[in-house]
Amino acid sequence: MTIEIRALQPSDRAAWEPLWVGYQRFYEVVIPPETTDLTWSRFHDASEEMYALGAFDGDDRLVGIVHAIFHRSCWLPKWTCYLQDLFVDDTQRGLGMGAALIDAVADLARENGAGRLYWMTHETNATARRLYDRIAERSGFIQYRKAL
Repeated sequence: MTIEIRALQPSDRAAWEPLWVGYQRFYEVVIPPETTDLTWSRFHDASEEMYALGAFDGDDRLVGIVHAIFHRSCWLPKWTCYLQDLFVDDTQRGLGMGAALIDAVADLARENGAGRLYWMTHETNATARRLYDRIAERSGFIQYRKAL
């Protein structure tokens, strides 16, 4: 199977949005349309350190997405890359798309001088955790959130 991973262009929005909605459905969240619009615009704003990549199959159909955000860290002199969202169409799971998208973000992180790449997943996401445990090291940190 041929996989091409590339930065998403503004013209890819119609193909991206169903995967974005699928990601939200998986995590049982609903992101308001205004926030989705803002997020999409940030991906295409050169002053934002946010990126969207897509995995395209042999028919040039978008079948997976990943989003990455670069930020500074108090612990490292270099940039840090946070892989925020990763989603692959149900019909393409188990074919290496997730790993390929992570590798593409790792390449992007290296190209942009990052010293670390990290991501999170829900503790119940056993399928993703099998992949992540195979290709990365678990940090042991637990995330907490406080409502503002």
